[in-house]
Amino acid sequence: MRGVPEQDVQAPWASTTAPLRRESSEDDSRPAWTPTAPVRLPEVDGPDVSGAVRVPRPGGAPETAARSAGPVGPDPAFSWSAPTAPGAAPRATRPVIRFARPEGYRDLPRPRRSRTVAAAACVVLGLGLIGGAVTGSWLVGDTADAGERGAYATAGGLWHNVPVDQLFPPTVDGQGAGPGGADRTWTRIAVAPDGGCADAFDPLLLKTLAPVGCTRLLRATYTDATQSYVTTVGLLFTKADAAGMRALDARFAKEALAARTDLIPRPYAAEDTVAAAFGDQQRASWTISVLTDAPVVVYAVSGWADGRTVATPQPAAQATASGATTSPAQGGLGHEAKGLADRIERALRRTAVSPSEQPS
Repeated sequence: MRGVPEQDVQAPWASTTAPLRRESSEDDSRPAWTPTAPVRLPEVDGPDVSGAVRVPRPGGAPETAARSAGPVGPDPAFSWSAPTAPGAAPRATRPVIRFARPEGYRDLPRPRRSRTVAAAACVVLGLGLIGGAVTGSWLVGDTADAGERGAYATAGGLWHNVPVDQLFPPTVDGQGAGPGGADRTWTRIAVAPDGGCADAFDPLLLKTLAPVGCTRLLRATYTDATQSYVTTVGLLFTKADAAGMRALDARFAKEALAARTDLIPRPYAAEDTVAAAFGDQQRASWTISVLTDAPVVVYAVSGWADGRTVATPQPAAQATASGATTSPAQGGLGHEAKGLADRIERALRRTAVSPSEQPS
């Protein structure tokens, strides 16, 4: 270049490519400086006026090096993989980083408080539902007593809501109902007109049944397959509620009224049938059952079809007992009365549950 000595001209890349080192001389007694640890650059406000970066020297005097053409990379001394100085504790020069709590941390709901609030809400909701259910049951009368009254009302109306063939089937199958578990089959031969109770019971039995009243009395007479026996079965529909029927049943059990020979139901003797001669003197065995789940008294009375008289009638419970030797017991008349009454009672219960269901 013109006006500048040639020896003073330096290549523009000399300052960026020359290594940073201290030239030693023979007259210099100080040893050559070789860094043993990463050099941390001092914090500076910015580059000096010459555009160079200050690099500390061993004696503390800065040495200026020209800025490289490219951007300055991160200081390797701050790397996690940078070696530690000899004798220093491991990772003594590693940066320690702590993260602060996020904003609003103290305002976040605590889990324990949330669970407590949720549990309290569930309790309040549950109590509200229970209270609503109880209140609703009071308003609509949905109680056990109401259900019982409904069942009694349904059963009490069967005498005019259900066909006679459903209450008194034309044929009744009595498997195992005879003496020794023998099968029985009964065939209906007559159905009495429905009416009151005045002529159906002896005066003393009528008085005993008076507390429950008499709404309607239905009767039918059956005979066995051999036509040797005749049996009248009756359904007395009372006016009593559940408490009244329970009271009557308790009295029958306490006083053994079903075993008294002066409380025998009367038979229904239909003309022009094998039961035409079935009168009061022909009654041989009987049974009376007071239902507590329906306003009904079920009974049956049996006798011989040939019209023979019976001097000492015997209740079915005794005539079917093992070892019984009376005439009704030996003839199986106790099984006739009890077996037929039980099956008519079962049909009645099925019909009370589902009035449209035909009994089997």
